[in-house]
Amino acid sequence: MKTPRKSRSQKSRYTVATISSRKTRSPNCLDTVETITHQIDEQVITSDLLSDVREMILTARQQVAQVVNAGLTLLYWSIGQRIRQDILQHKRAEYGVEIIADLGTRLEKEFGRGFAEKNLRRMMQFAEVFPEPQIVATLSRQLGWSHFREMLPLNKPLQRDFYAEMCRIERWSVRTLRKQIGTMLYERTALSKKPDELIRHELTQLREDDRLTPDLVFKDPYFLDFAGLKDRYLEKDLEDAILRDIEKFLLELGAGFTFVARQKRIQLDNDDHYIDLLLYNRKLKRLVALDLKLRDFKPGDKSQMELYLRWLARHEQEPDESTPLGLILCAGKKQEQIELLELNTSGIHVAEYLTILPPRETLQTKLHQAIAAARERYQASQTKD
Repeated sequence: MKTPRKSRSQKSRYTVATISSRKTRSPNCLDTVETITHQIDEQVITSDLLSDVREMILTARQQVAQVVNAGLTLLYWSIGQRIRQDILQHKRAEYGVEIIADLGTRLEKEFGRGFAEKNLRRMMQFAEVFPEPQIVATLSRQLGWSHFREMLPLNKPLQRDFYAEMCRIERWSVRTLRKQIGTMLYERTALSKKPDELIRHELTQLREDDRLTPDLVFKDPYFLDFAGLKDRYLEKDLEDAILRDIEKFLLELGAGFTFVARQKRIQLDNDDHYIDLLLYNRKLKRLVALDLKLRDFKPGDKSQMELYLRWLARHEQEPDESTPLGLILCAGKKQEQIELLELNTSGIHVAEYLTILPPRETLQTKLHQAIAAARERYQASQTKD
């Protein structure tokens, strides 16, 4: 059956009705747009609010964790100190063994394994090797119990003090502290070559002023095993390997080093000279010129580095910076030459680098021999004066 055709009047009424309905819907569309816009604004506000509140929560958690860690560290020290006082009062070794075992059993039942006999002995050792409560309180703001546990096996007090202060200044993680102890950082620093009284004085200054000195920063030797170089290689190969792993290299250099330039060009009397690597140390506030040598150190290397340092002091040093320092990394060096050249007065440090690490026992023997020889030379120089 055919649908009857609409008349012209019906068509016009239909058209008018359609237009009218569209007109009546348009305000609703505007309302919809406004609603969506309002929802978007609410989402933006909610997102900002969420971010702010999350930051507040995370910051508070961190602060609470620091307070708790500091409180636990001081508690462990106090427990260790109290037990030591009790044992010393009775002056009997067998009493100490019995009392610690009995105390550990009772405390473990009530407070858990953290207060078992083994841990009580650690607390006693903690109080023994860190006898000053004020220093422990200061260190505990940055170092946790796990940090102190890593330092307890160290036998030398100045060695422990060095790692504790450097850990505080540099905010080392427990893993980093373990690595620095394992790679014998203290024995590799220039500081360790000094007599005990000078080391003690410098560490006291560090504790009071939070300022590093070159003797705390520079070390010898440097470990460049990350470069992956073996047997024969060129100086450019070593430089390229360092730049490929610049982050590892800067970590090995130590506190506050940043990269500035490679093959820094300087002009003197129309002659071009190039510094292998130009670095900056934020802690020392000094530029550091680094020269790589695949051979042993030669006396002529000093004059070359002095030229670099004087040019940097004249053209690159900022008003608030100290004079630039030089670091010559070489395959070997002769100690008598280093002494006679008096490199320290020129701000130049000469160190060996190792691309393949020797066994720990070999390295330990070599470093201890170097420390002993340096101290003997110092004593001999004082006797002459």
